[in-house]
Amino acid sequence: MSDDRLTRLKTGAFERRFSIAKASLLAGTRMAASAAGSMFAAPENRATARRRALAEQADYLVSELGKLKGSVVKIGQMMALYGEHFLPEEITAALHKLNDSTTALAWSTLEPLVREQLGYRFDELDINPEPLGAASLAQVHRARRRSDGAELVLKIQYPGVADAIDSDLNLVTQMLRLTRAVPQTRDFDEWLDEVRTMMHREVNYPLEAETTRHFRDYLKDDPRYVVPLIYPEYCTDTLLVMSYERGVPVNSQAVLQLSQERRNAISLAALDICCREVFLWGQIQTDPNFGNYLVRLGDDHGKQDQIILLDFGAVRDFPEDLLKLARGMTRASFHADRSAMLEAMKGFRFFDGLSATTRESFIDLAFLAFEPFADSARVPPEVLNADGDYCWARSRLHVRATTLATRSAVSKQFTVPPKEFMFLSRKLMGAYTFMTVMDAQIRARDLLAKYL
Repeated sequence: MSDDRLTRLKTGAFERRFSIAKASLLAGTRMAASAAGSMFAAPENRATARRRALAEQADYLVSELGKLKGSVVKIGQMMALYGEHFLPEEITAALHKLNDSTTALAWSTLEPLVREQLGYRFDELDINPEPLGAASLAQVHRARRRSDGAELVLKIQYPGVADAIDSDLNLVTQMLRLTRAVPQTRDFDEWLDEVRTMMHREVNYPLEAETTRHFRDYLKDDPRYVVPLIYPEYCTDTLLVMSYERGVPVNSQAVLQLSQERRNAISLAALDICCREVFLWGQIQTDPNFGNYLVRLGDDHGKQDQIILLDFGAVRDFPEDLLKLARGMTRASFHADRSAMLEAMKGFRFFDGLSATTRESFIDLAFLAFEPFADSARVPPEVLNADGDYCWARSRLHVRATTLATRSAVSKQFTVPPKEFMFLSRKLMGAYTFMTVMDAQIRARDLLAKYL
């Protein structure tokens, strides 16, 4: 953590509007100048020049957004994560550069706010003024309760960020529309509304506390998982207090150097959570960030490795009709049943408007995406090890699926996929990335079969 500390965030609506408006005006002027300069060039050269200009101005605008911090950074990250389905590559590439790890707010600025939130209970805690981490919406501090030595974590929401969400989203949207590269459709507007809803959930600490308690209850009898304990007596609308849980990052060398058997067990536990979310709970963690997980290492003598689940602000309750669709498509893919897939897709505007060719292309893509759960006879032999286990890192599944999607009728007909489809596909890709990083070699088909 840098020794530099911010003493305030630029959360005033006028300040933020002025900063973004100034950046947008300059970017728009540059885009217009670029367009004028290439007016008499050959068509292919004009297209190349436009892409180059778009990339340059997107980078410039994103650098200006990064200076504002607060909710605007998180909004940009969400757009990068889910917008890759329909935003130009130049824009998503720039948005991906927004770094959620940011300069911390000085404790001298936060302490009066925390003291006000806790009241007399402030003196019950010894709070470490050095943050464990700082992100766009909050920062985290360790603490010890004086009465019993309990180790706690305080997630402290930055002042003013919740109030700035709506205006920030409007400003970022206006800025992107200046590029004339975002779709002007109802689906896009609905997607923006969903981003707005997700952002408000991210700063709804009472809801996150409740969701954390739900997941802790779901998993209380399964020793493979650890969910922090919420301390409600210290929680407020802008302060979330929970038990401190020791662990190491999923992608740390301490985890990646574990034996194949232990990495496989961790991978199966991670996949099992995904299955439970869809088939049992209907509550799905839509943020695939590795930062939402830690591993508590066991040993080779019987002490089990455990996955620590963190940050439930992005958990989303999915309606039963969408869960029915996801479950039906999963069953159809599991059995490679094209008729069942077509039946599962009926009744949804997203699918009903597709041509027959595009539907068939979509089924091909879905079956490929579920290759790790397929019968071994339908899996390329080079992807299996000598024991018949699916080798995730060796499979290059993400590359093959992306290539198929790009070449198929699916990419040509879709503009903005439904928000729920984007969440589920991102959930799937997040799980696959986890498996690949862990170099998992497992029979995921046996796991999924239990839920079908």
